[in-house]
Amino acid sequence: MNTRRNFIKTSIAGAGVIALNPFNLLATECSAKLKKFGFISGIVGEAMKADWKGTLKKAVEFGFSELEGGTNFASSPQEFVSFCKEIGIKPIAGSISFRSSNEELKFSFDKIKAHGQEYVLDYWPWYGNVPFSLEDCKKSAARLNEVGALAKNQGLRFLWHNHDNEFREMEEGLPFDYLMENTDSKLVNCEMDIYWVKKGGADPLEVLKKYSGRIPVLHVKDMAPDGDFTCPGRGIIDFGPIFREAKKQSIEHYIVERDNEPDGIGCLQSSAEFLKNLRF
Repeated sequence: MNTRRNFIKTSIAGAGVIALNPFNLLATECSAKLKKFGFISGIVGEAMKADWKGTLKKAVEFGFSELEGGTNFASSPQEFVSFCKEIGIKPIAGSISFRSSNEELKFSFDKIKAHGQEYVLDYWPWYGNVPFSLEDCKKSAARLNEVGALAKNQGLRFLWHNHDNEFREMEEGLPFDYLMENTDSKLVNCEMDIYWVKKGGADPLEVLKKYSGRIPVLHVKDMAPDGDFTCPGRGIIDFGPIFREAKKQSIEHYIVERDNEPDGIGCLQSSAEFLKNLRF
């Protein structure tokens, strides 16, 4: 009986040590990984022009399962949708300009839906020039709400994409905050570009926390030590804490981007390896 009692005590004590061991807690905390990730077609624009099917096949082999853009190379929406389904990559977003007329937007929305995409993106939601003024912000926010309503009526979700300029202070505050606070969350949300937030002098993690529920898609782009673009995993951005917060918010879409990349295929391959092996 004593032997059995001692065994139980020892077992419980041992379990307590394991549970309280900070290294074990850290291992548990950092055991999450991305279930899926995608890329924006511009990284491999030249390769897509030469052989869009072969390029998408390579991307899938690397581990990508989502695609932003990339619809201009197929002969028809039906061909594009069918091929993407065949190889296992999901088109998630197409782009528009909110400066287009409502009639032009309707045409773009129809095209986006025909290609099986869920999100409508505006990469430059501004009328004015940099630096932005309060009047620029008011005008842009009003138009974003209008376009968001049009998109919602077509069964689409409208997002705007940030750069660094939205984090350049005005007397009235940050343009980023103005757009987020003066647009209807049921109509307009943000595809947050991690690199550009950092480039603008803000903390991507804090922005994500501040606007929980407003950022369904992340652009995953790294920053070189000199501040230039680089592929995810090659730079100085610590993606772990950002992805942990994104997981808490149930953010599903992580889109690799790297502007002006000379070796697009190589960037996709190294980015996929980095994201597959990242634990957070």
